[in-house]
Amino acid sequence: MPLVQPFRALRPAPGRAAEVLAPPYDVLSSDEARTRAAGKPWSFLHISKPEIDLDPGIDPYAPAVYAKARENLDRMIEEGVLIRDDLPGYYVYRLTWRDRVQTGLAVTASVADYDTNRIRKHELTTPAKEDDRVRQIEAVGAQTGPVMLAYRDCASLDALLAQITQTERAVDVTADDGVRHEMWVVAGPATVAQLTRTIDALPNLYIADGHHRSAAASRVAAARGGPAAPGSAGSSSGAGSHGRFLAVMFPDHQMTILDYNRLMKDLNGRSPAELLAALGERFDVTLSDGPVRPAARHEFGLFVDGTWYALALHPERVPADDPVGRLPITLLTKNAIEPLFGITDQRRDKRIDFVGGGRGVEELARRVQAGDAAAAFSLYPTQMVDLMAVADAGEIMPPKSTWFEPKLADGMVSHVLD
Repeated sequence: MPLVQPFRALRPAPGRAAEVLAPPYDVLSSDEARTRAAGKPWSFLHISKPEIDLDPGIDPYAPAVYAKARENLDRMIEEGVLIRDDLPGYYVYRLTWRDRVQTGLAVTASVADYDTNRIRKHELTTPAKEDDRVRQIEAVGAQTGPVMLAYRDCASLDALLAQITQTERAVDVTADDGVRHEMWVVAGPATVAQLTRTIDALPNLYIADGHHRSAAASRVAAARGGPAAPGSAGSSSGAGSHGRFLAVMFPDHQMTILDYNRLMKDLNGRSPAELLAALGERFDVTLSDGPVRPAARHEFGLFVDGTWYALALHPERVPADDPVGRLPITLLTKNAIEPLFGITDQRRDKRIDFVGGGRGVEELARRVQAGDAAAAFSLYPTQMVDLMAVADAGEIMPPKSTWFEPKLADGMVSHVLD
């Protein structure tokens, strides 16, 4: 089975994308989704967050929620809001946010290659979240949320995608968060075949965002008898569609990871002056006259007691050949969060919180001044080269270490499991 294959996308009918496209299911709470979907009967949130159409007190993982997702999907198909392409193809997907542009390709990727680590992971998943995605896929009979993949250095693929974007768009929508979503349909057999061959020559793909979606797809495939064998009737379409998962792949050099910062609920028994003195044993600590936006992996900002400080980790504390150990969050964890704050499990400890994405370092100061935290650290963003190095080494990234922007929209394309 090739690394990726074309598919017959279920997607908005012409002119309906603006009514359908919605933020990814996992960036909104149920209350936020309910507000965002108000007055929007065709928002994909009615499928990805179907609890918004039920009693507000319902458990979002109740069987009735998944049944409602299927009911809503069927209704959107019956009303002609969503249509399915007659022939398999690829879909060029461009995201534009502020000054950032990234152009990728919507595909169905091989579950077998995911299982054997040709499609590489860098994050742990939780069973409860996997279970949720499995139940959602099985309920609606489709994968409705794409996994974001990255690929390394492939000028020929970049050139093919750029050429396709010179043709007529099928979708051009700017969402209410300012992100522009454009899509081109690639249905010509020669171009489809060329894309398949070009991508199949890549040594690896890397999961950037969507580990729970890909893990759930693997579980669904296993439950249905495993990925289709090469050369079988299901290896290109039809019964073998469960052996593939929905993804959009982008060149790594176009992808943007934003900083993922930390809020500390208390100072672990220290005064601000005592904290600064303890940090001074590991960092060069400098008073700053404004918010600190680190410019390198060993640099950090600290906001405490109404003041910003710039921290520069002593060079001997930065490992050169450890892909996980040299990450900004690992450096901060090993030199401040664990020894000074006594926090050893950032996934579960309630004394730490996270601020990621476009909120900026100003949000850190606001939260501390509002009394939500006693101190805050700003970090240099994880770099794509570091993410891929961790994945290549078979290692796992620390929790809350990557925040990708812009994000793919749910509802642009879905992969039906025939």
